[in-house]
Amino acid sequence: MQVERTLHSRLATYDFNNVQFGPNPTDHLFSAEYRDGQWQDAAIKPFGEFSISPLALCLHYGQTVFEGMKAFRLEDGGVSIFRMDKHLLRLNRSLERMCMPAVPEELFFSALENLVAIDEGWVSGLSGNSLYLRPMVFATEARLGVMEAQEYRFMVVALPMANYYNGAVRVKVETEYTRAAKGGAGFAKCGGNYGGAFLPTRLARAAGFDQVLWTDGDTHSFIEESGTMNVMFAIGGTLITPPLNGTILDGVNRDSILTLAKARGIKTEERPISYSELEKAFENGSVVEAFGVGTAAVLTQIREIDILGKSYFPATPDDGVAATLRSDLQAIRYGRSPDIFGWNHRVALKDVYAL
Repeated sequence: MQVERTLHSRLATYDFNNVQFGPNPTDHLFSAEYRDGQWQDAAIKPFGEFSISPLALCLHYGQTVFEGMKAFRLEDGGVSIFRMDKHLLRLNRSLERMCMPAVPEELFFSALENLVAIDEGWVSGLSGNSLYLRPMVFATEARLGVMEAQEYRFMVVALPMANYYNGAVRVKVETEYTRAAKGGAGFAKCGGNYGGAFLPTRLARAAGFDQVLWTDGDTHSFIEESGTMNVMFAIGGTLITPPLNGTILDGVNRDSILTLAKARGIKTEERPISYSELEKAFENGSVVEAFGVGTAAVLTQIREIDILGKSYFPATPDDGVAATLRSDLQAIRYGRSPDIFGWNHRVALKDVYAL
């Protein structure tokens, strides 16, 4: 791996007390090329623009896959990357679905470890802050023609992050538009799944909501996921979340929260849940908590659910299921509790090395 350090770091002028997620990357990026059947030219270099042909197939036929991960400043001063193995597994499943080459574990781990090590100063120790990591793979072969590409680029960029949502959110059950259908690519973290969600999300926001709650493509009766999150409901002491049936994302935080819930003795069910069942739970007086989970969103409580024009208001107690599980998750990720599940991948904070 070649390493080129920036001569113009922006770290000293960055205000970690006012983090704006999105437009503010760290000083470096990672890049590797796939051609002649193998990954090569792995390098860390100063963050900057790059050129791409107007004929690059990623611009035409949707061969674009990405991941969302986080690195954390641990309580002992170290830095860890959360659940690298789970993210790699999901990335390669997405790549397989889009007929793109897998990223080998050694390349994936070294890319993330070295990028985080060289930009370690960007991993803030402020409460709630983290370093968001965006691995991505896209087709770069320059030609038109509807067929899979033979050349790709694997990149990783990093951005400081605080809270994605400022408090509990309002959501609307979506019964007209469909995010994904059975047999499609709903489980893959590919660009088209997000682009296709923009219009219904825009309409929901125009009506005063933060996100939509997607329903199944067959009947529009069963809840699947939210726009940026898997969704969970705590009803009568049971934690319920839609199953991984190929139409929703296999969320890393979804898996983490389910694991933490089971460790606490909370009954969990991965099963279909209709919005009608949810309505009945509200109407019969059951205590209902609703929340979304995701890498960016962490665990975000839902304070209002609009179902066919009628609003329901989940409980958002400070000591409820959602708050307790969020606290458990954050305690592990920031090193305040023992990492009993082996989720934290500690980064060696030393000079970046060549491989």
